[in-house]
Amino acid sequence: MRSLYLLVFTAGLVTLGMELSASRLLEPAFGNSQIVWAALIGLILLSLAVGAWLGGWLADRFPRRRELDLILSVGALGVALAPLMSTPVLQLAAQGLATFTPDLLLGALLAVGLLFGIPAILLGTATPWAVRLALEEKRADWEIERSGGETQADDREPVAETASRTHSPHLPSVQSPNLQSPNLQSPNLQSPISLSPHLSLAHLGQTAGRLSAVATAGSLFGAFLPVLWLIPTFGTRWTFYLLASTLLVAVSISAWRQPHRWAPVTALAVVLMMALLWQPPGVRAAWDDGKTGAIIYEDESAFNYIAVRQWGSERHLKLNDGIGIHSVYHPDALLSQGIWDYFLLAPLFRDWRLERRTFSDSGATSASSNAPISTLQSPISNLLLIGAAAGTVPGLYTEIYGSIPITGVELDPQIIAVGQELFDANWPNYTAVAADGRRWLAQQPADARFDVIAIDAYRPPYIPFHLTTVEFFRLVQAHLREDGVVAINVGRTDANAALVEAMAATLQQVFPSVFVIDEPGPPGTLANSLVVATQRPTTLTTFQENVANLPDALPSEFREFAQAAVRFAHPAAPPATAPIFTDDHAQVEQVVHALIWDFMFGKSESPKS
Repeated sequence: MRSLYLLVFTAGLVTLGMELSASRLLEPAFGNSQIVWAALIGLILLSLAVGAWLGGWLADRFPRRRELDLILSVGALGVALAPLMSTPVLQLAAQGLATFTPDLLLGALLAVGLLFGIPAILLGTATPWAVRLALEEKRADWEIERSGGETQADDREPVAETASRTHSPHLPSVQSPNLQSPNLQSPNLQSPISLSPHLSLAHLGQTAGRLSAVATAGSLFGAFLPVLWLIPTFGTRWTFYLLASTLLVAVSISAWRQPHRWAPVTALAVVLMMALLWQPPGVRAAWDDGKTGAIIYEDESAFNYIAVRQWGSERHLKLNDGIGIHSVYHPDALLSQGIWDYFLLAPLFRDWRLERRTFSDSGATSASSNAPISTLQSPISNLLLIGAAAGTVPGLYTEIYGSIPITGVELDPQIIAVGQELFDANWPNYTAVAADGRRWLAQQPADARFDVIAIDAYRPPYIPFHLTTVEFFRLVQAHLREDGVVAINVGRTDANAALVEAMAATLQQVFPSVFVIDEPGPPGTLANSLVVATQRPTTLTTFQENVANLPDALPSEFREFAQAAVRFAHPAAPPATAPIFTDDHAQVEQVVHALIWDFMFGKSESPKS
């Protein structure tokens, strides 16, 4: 009986451990959104339901340890094979997602379902099968007592194999009156189990309840073990190997005195050989074609799969599914040639001529100027960036506006370390904080105020919903100066700006003036917009005049970029039907899914001139 507890506990642990670890395999191809988690959890629950049904059916047909041990051994091999077999499947999935090919994507999703669904089904057979075996063991104990024999519990023959002997002429019949208990005389209780004084229905309920409780306790351990120890310590692939090995060790212990003990031991040896000899390609192979530079860094953190690729002196930070670029490093160029440059325009929506701070105070220098540099006024005195990644925006602000105090909040401390090591994010005016942006801002004192709060916490194609709501922007407003500005990076397509409109409508609930700058890009591609909101009522004219009057002390490349960006700026005019995001109801995923659906099925069109 103890070995049955060990089996169901370990099966529960491995099942939930596999579920949580599977998310780390899927995230590089599909991201880490609610719908991905819903699909994964739904798949595991469906598999467990099928496994429970199958386990009950098999237990009635094969009420023996041998078949259960073999099934669990095969399930453990499936767990070990999952990270290896998933590599080509996830390559197809990433290709289908990147090119928005529905049939390829759906085929890959089906394959992923089989990869994780089959082991989960096999592991799901453990508890109902163990319930039947536990009752068989109790029944065997009763038969031993009746026959006066002695044997080891683990060497007992199942009752199903000794039924004929139970009713043989040499043994008293189970229907014998001298063996019936007074409380078991009901004509409705005619099965052999119910007629046993040791196997009443009360024992059945206790047995099933205890085994279910032990299996759930195993799942509880499986919920924390991979997240807190296995994945951070050994990585995703080794986590699957260790989970599979743990189950095979438990099955080997259960079958140690049985003739079939070779099966789990052999399977364990196979898993260990796979772990030591079979080195699959990195997760990056799902999206990296090797044509756009070499991967110089690759690792898994507690939050992300992280990769840095380089060609020449240029470096890109890519996370998880590899679709978006989160940071760029151009040591030989001033601007990033991406949406990060547009964050530099946010201070120009302020009436910064009222400021007394000068460029010489902030540290900016210039080789030529039409006016003494000490008299030139700076449009910004400090910056808060939520979603700092490897530090592209702080680097740009330092280059353009000088050594102003910059605080960058980034959820993943390993990304901060990568930025410091590979993106030269070591400016003395820059403070990087590893924290959730909203939580960190809520913990700041009331007098912590910023000229600009920039938000670039993007996980393409999603924005974390708690950074999109009215309640969040009220918190932002409380930490902006009187003429402060908030700017947020938002995705769109040529024909679908629903997310931009929703963000603008939400910001209009808090701020008096909201504007949009659309980053130009090739037709038929996903693109970005910068949504800007101001504390004070203002007009687009303020931005246009500030750009026109940028002092020559600023680099000419930036001044030319700002002048070109003016024609892509416009006041936000969301339709009345645009959703307003709140903490209670933020339809970010729904809006993004509609955007992707339109793009996938060819509803995107070139911008109208």
